Amino acid sequence: MTQNLSYQADHKVQQNRWWILVAVGLFTFMSTLDGTIVNIALPVISNDLRISMSQSEWVVSLYLIVVCSFILFFGKLSDLHGKIKIFRCGAIFFIAGSLLSGFKVNLLFLLVARAVQAFGAAMTMATNNGIITEIFPQTERGKALGTIGSFVALGSIAGPGLGGVILARLSWSYIFWLNVPVGIIAAIIGAIFLPQDITFTRAPLDRRGSFAFALGMITLFGGIFLGQQLGFTAVPVLVMLIIGVISFVCFVLIERQAANPLLQFSLFKNPDFSVSLLCALLIFITNFFFNVVTPFYLENARHLATSQTGLLLMILPIVQLFTAPVAGTISDKIGPKLITFIGLVLLLISQIGYYLCNLNSPLWLFIGSIAIMGLGSGIFSSPNNSLVMSSVKQKDLGVAGSINSLSRNLGMVIGISSATTILFAAMSAKKGAHVTGYLPQQPEIFIYGMHFVFLISIIICLVTVLLSGWRLFKKQA
Repeated sequence: MTQNLSYQADHKVQQNRWWILVAVGLFTFMSTLDGTIVNIALPVISNDLRISMSQSEWVVSLYLIVVCSFILFFGKLSDLHGKIKIFRCGAIFFIAGSLLSGFKVNLLFLLVARAVQAFGAAMTMATNNGIITEIFPQTERGKALGTIGSFVALGSIAGPGLGGVILARLSWSYIFWLNVPVGIIAAIIGAIFLPQDITFTRAPLDRRGSFAFALGMITLFGGIFLGQQLGFTAVPVLVMLIIGVISFVCFVLIERQAANPLLQFSLFKNPDFSVSLLCALLIFITNFFFNVVTPFYLENARHLATSQTGLLLMILPIVQLFTAPVAGTISDKIGPKLITFIGLVLLLISQIGYYLCNLNSPLWLFIGSIAIMGLGSGIFSSPNNSLVMSSVKQKDLGVAGSINSLSRNLGMVIGISSATTILFAAMSAKKGAHVTGYLPQQPEIFIYGMHFVFLISIIICLVTVLLSGWRLFKKQA
C-alpha cells in the first residue's frame, strides 16, 4: 500500500518550514563535520590513549565506513516507514554517540562510540534531502536544498579549521561534546516543528541487498585502510578485499531480481540524476585532496602557526556559507544546470591556483584560490542537490537523498584513503627512496608531490566541467 499526501497544503507545516530547515540543517552540518574534524586531533588522541597514529586513524575511517554502509538502507527504510521517523531516531543515536566519544577510556570504547555516532549520522544524512524536498514548494526548493548543501559542504571543509580552534583552548573531547548541546537544541526544534510522516510505502524491505551492500562497504574500504598499514599483500587485507568485491557482485545480482530493490538502477538512466551524482562524488574527492595536502603546505612548507592555518582554512566555508543559498535562489529562477556548470568552472580554476603555488609564491595566490574554491563549492552544491532531488518521483525521494549523501561520503572515503598514498608515492618517486612523511630538509620534494596531487585534482575537475557542459549544451541544442 502506498500513501502519497502532500505537506504543501498543510498551512501549519508551511508556516514552520524554515524552522524545520534549521533542525535538519544543524544535524546535516554536524554529521558531515564529524567525518573531517577529528583528523587534526589524531596526534593528541594518540598520545592520550597511548596508541599509534595508524591505530588512531580508524577513529576517522570507521565513522565514514559505517555511514557509507548504512546510508542506502536507511534511505530505503525511510521511504517505506517515514523519513521524519528515521531522522528523529538518527538524532538520538548521533547525540548519544557524540557524548560517549568524548570520554577518554580506550580505543575500543572510542571506536564503538564512533560507530553509534555514525549509525545516527547515516539516518539523518539519508533523510535530510527527502524531508526538505517534500516540505518546501517548488518555488523555494532550490534555495532550501541549497542551504542544506551549504551545511554539507561547510561540514566537510570546515573540520580542520574548526578543530584547530577548539584544540587551541580545549581537550579533544570537546570536538565530540560540541555536538551534544547543538544536537539537543536541534532535536528540540525538530520535536516542536517537524510534522508526522504522511508519505510512505508499505512494502517488504530488501534485506539481502542491504546485507550484501553493507558487507561490501565494510570489507572493501576496511581492507583499503588496513592495507595502508599492513601492506596490500597481507593475507587479512587480501581476504577483506576479495570478500568486498564478491559482496558487491552479489549486491548487483540481488538488486536486479528483487521486487522492491534497495537501489533501483533505473534511476541512473536519468542523466540529470546520474551526472549530478558523479560530479558530487568527484568534487568531494578533490575536497579531501585539499584537506590532506593543505596543512602540510601551510604549516610545514610555509611555516605558518596552526592557529593561522585554521583561520585561513575558515575562508572557504565562510565564503561557501553565504554563496550556497544565493545560488539556490538563482537556480529556482533560471534553472540549476547553468549555475552548476559555473560552479564547476570556478572549482577547476581554484585547483589550477593551488598547482601554481610553491615555496616562494605569494601567499595571496593560495588564499585567493581558497576563496574561489569556496565560491565554486557554494555555487555548485545548491543546484546540484536540486537536480538530484527533482529528477525522481516522490516515492523515491528517500532513496534518492540517501544515494546523494552516499556519493558525497564515498568521495570523502576515497579522498582520504588515496590522498596521502598519491602524495607520498609522488614524493618517493622524486626522491628515489620510500617516503612516508614531510621531509623538513627537502621541502621541494613535498612541493613536487603536492603539484602531482593537484594535477590529479585538475583532471578530476575538468572531467566534471566536461560532463556538466555536455548536459547543459546538449539540452540547449
